[in-house]
Amino acid sequence: MTSGSRVPVTVRQTALPGAPCPRPPKPPNPPASPVPVRRADAKTPVPGPDTPALRPAVFLDRDGTLTEPRHYPSHPDELFLRPGIGVPLRALADRGLALVVVTNQSGVARGLFDLVTLEAMHHRLRALLDRRGVRLDGIYACPHHPEAPLSRYRTVCTCRKPAPGMLHRAAHDLGLDLTRSWMVGDSPCDIGAGLRAGTRTAFVGHEPFGDMRHPTTAQALHNVLRAHTHRPQDRRSRKCWPEPAVATTPRTS
Repeated sequence: MTSGSRVPVTVRQTALPGAPCPRPPKPPNPPASPVPVRRADAKTPVPGPDTPALRPAVFLDRDGTLTEPRHYPSHPDELFLRPGIGVPLRALADRGLALVVVTNQSGVARGLFDLVTLEAMHHRLRALLDRRGVRLDGIYACPHHPEAPLSRYRTVCTCRKPAPGMLHRAAHDLGLDLTRSWMVGDSPCDIGAGLRAGTRTAFVGHEPFGDMRHPTTAQALHNVLRAHTHRPQDRRSRKCWPEPAVATTPRTS
């Protein structure tokens, strides 16, 4: 396997912002993922009599989305959930959506913490969510960075967002329908990954990214729930979706 085709590490890992991310419009295509999954622009296959139907999912960034933003957290005790996310996450799961964390973890590549610590951090993340009645279906993390100090993680991979590799891998592993799924995150990298994978997107923040944007994760999740419940889940209706219910003002600084 060449360095340009590495797949995401699927241990229980953490996400932290790495280098500045490109804005999502018209991103360059990353190298093809070696995981044999359905292309994001392909039609959803019609399940046969012995084939289970594909599930929709909500893909969730971690730091700044599920958890409070911190600069390279490196210990489980540094993770704290964003307020108000338990109720909408439980409701989404009750309606059959998979809940999947997809997170860039360049702190591993920078030598700030190792995979064992990352596993412990995600054990805490699951425990925090479990106290609110929320069970994650998967956690996917990319430990790579193209300019990593540690050579074994220094690569242009297919999993580091805005590349869609982690979403493709999760779809393959968990039987997910990307065209009926959502990507929720607070970075243009998150929105770019969702666009490349063929999901709808919800941006947590004030910048004009994504199909909808909201100032808090809880508001974004409530509106994803509303959209999934009351709107057709057909990609052809994507351009007809209204502006988010919560009005926001773009930041000028």
